[in-house]
Amino acid sequence: MPDIENSGVLILWGYNPSFTRLTHATAVLAALKRGMRLIVIDPRHAGLAGKADIWLRVRPGTDGALALGLAHLMIERGWYDRDFIRNWSNGPLLVRADTGRLLTERDLAPSGDAGRLFAWDTASARLVAYDAAPGRYDGGISSLALDGEYRIAALGGEVVCHPAFELYAQLCRGYPPEEVEKICWVPRAQVEEAARLIWQARPVSYYAWSGHEHHGNVTQTARAMSLLYALTGSFDMPGGNVLFPAPPAAPITGEDLPAAQRMAAPIGLAERPLGPARWRHVIASDFYRAVLYAKPYPVCGLVGFGANILLNHANGAYGREALKALEFFVHADLFMTPTAELADIVLPVAAAFEREGLKIGFEISEEAQSVVQLRPVVVPPPGEARSDTAIVFDLAARLGLADQFWDGDLDAAYRHQLAPTGVILEELRASSDGVRVPLQTRYAKHADPDESGSLRGFATPSRKVELYSETFLDHGYPPLPNFVEPEIGPLTRPDLADRFPLVLTSAKPALFCQTQHRALPSLRKRSPHPEVELHPEAAQPRGIANGDWVAIETLEGRVRARARLNNSLDPRVVVGEHGWWQACVELGAPGYDPFGPDGANINLLSGTAALDPVSGTEPLRACLCEIRPTT
Repeated sequence: MPDIENSGVLILWGYNPSFTRLTHATAVLAALKRGMRLIVIDPRHAGLAGKADIWLRVRPGTDGALALGLAHLMIERGWYDRDFIRNWSNGPLLVRADTGRLLTERDLAPSGDAGRLFAWDTASARLVAYDAAPGRYDGGISSLALDGEYRIAALGGEVVCHPAFELYAQLCRGYPPEEVEKICWVPRAQVEEAARLIWQARPVSYYAWSGHEHHGNVTQTARAMSLLYALTGSFDMPGGNVLFPAPPAAPITGEDLPAAQRMAAPIGLAERPLGPARWRHVIASDFYRAVLYAKPYPVCGLVGFGANILLNHANGAYGREALKALEFFVHADLFMTPTAELADIVLPVAAAFEREGLKIGFEISEEAQSVVQLRPVVVPPPGEARSDTAIVFDLAARLGLADQFWDGDLDAAYRHQLAPTGVILEELRASSDGVRVPLQTRYAKHADPDESGSLRGFATPSRKVELYSETFLDHGYPPLPNFVEPEIGPLTRPDLADRFPLVLTSAKPALFCQTQHRALPSLRKRSPHPEVELHPEAAQPRGIANGDWVAIETLEGRVRARARLNNSLDPRVVVGEHGWWQACVELGAPGYDPFGPDGANINLLSGTAALDPVSGTEPLRACLCEIRPTT
């Protein structure tokens, strides 16, 4: 979490808390008043961009190139924390040029330990061993090389090696300011100004969210951003991104239960072993494939809780066929969504304020983390609506699993979860503001010794921040955070420029929550129609005026929206709205076909051919499009 209260400069990257997390927005405003600096990276001039010292109007889908370009300037000009990189990254470790593998003791001696790695000490001109088990070098580290080329006598002959940091720096050198300007459409002077501010205004914190995530190379982009952040040396330090403690609640995920241990390998694990399936999450396209084609095994049933997957993901028509093919589908929701309509049984769910809700720690700040709160029922649920938890507990009991769900007693479950915190359930019910659990924040926890006396380090094979990842290499991915252009973009597909000259991205409307709430008159009357933002320079030659109905077209299809002119956009970028389908009967406002060309489902315009190779993320926010007047 960003320690906004103490940050010198905050970077909001694809994240607009004014629309999504008001507590962060108010914390940012308070910090700006005390002198904190702010960098906002977003294609739109929205929310806190108006308060930013620097707004970087990045082309959608090119955040990775921007991160590498900022890192290049910081490395080139010495604007990075060499001590942190030397001590707490694998930057000093030598990488063989011939194999791309880290140099190990087994490369040097037949009986060598493959777990012992090496760096080069420039003062003594010799190799220094590093053992990941205790997280220590055999000797001092002040002279370990971060750059250069070294020829090492190995078993098969001399091998050329470079420090991992040198390879990272070489990658970043491919993104000087003029190249970043070409790729990202951000003026080079602004790139230089941002790099300087990041270094000079430390400590740095940053928060990145879905604005940069819904792209086809998101994993490497996230790595590039996090390694840029590592250069600042601010991680887990006051004013940086801090691992704040949380009240010690009892785990309730059930991963330790025998039935969970016997489950089949998650769908998608074979294709993307480092992706969501690693934590037993399933992406939509893999789920659809399993239902329709029994790959890797048949999926015949689904229990859904509030996930309107046909609107929230790409390829909704494909998803609809998958849901129709299920032998049994039960869905619990607040509304009859397009997803719920395909269920065999729909269970009505109580809204948030129609049921209790336990929250142990709020992921906002150090102070908020200490709060344990039981939100009370404000109004009774209508009809037969019940909480998700009550539905799960009763379903478990009907399946003979009551003993694993506290015999259906929600209060018993709450008490189990709260027990390690020392907070009493009755005490929570008597205090609507919640109860604070005393917490003590320790910084730089990576430098603490663990139970064996070794340095704790980080949760990586080397115990270091891994600029160069052999884990990625082992699975066929680039070990460095390479930038890859969007597959359907202006630089990768110039052949489409005449037909689709604009870059389409999307954003969440301020008034609504994802695909919900367009049926509420108080909100719908303020935003009656789906909109697409475009620059007047893009609208004028197309004969489009503010408020006109337009068709948005891509290789994947077409939808409709009303044009809203926005002078702050890049004239080559247009921004649609996600989540439109609901009608509002009270106002006579129409609903929209979520699967057809006369509807407004922006996700129909994104294909699934170019998923992120690591995570399987769909490229929902960067593709080529054209906009034409329609009725």
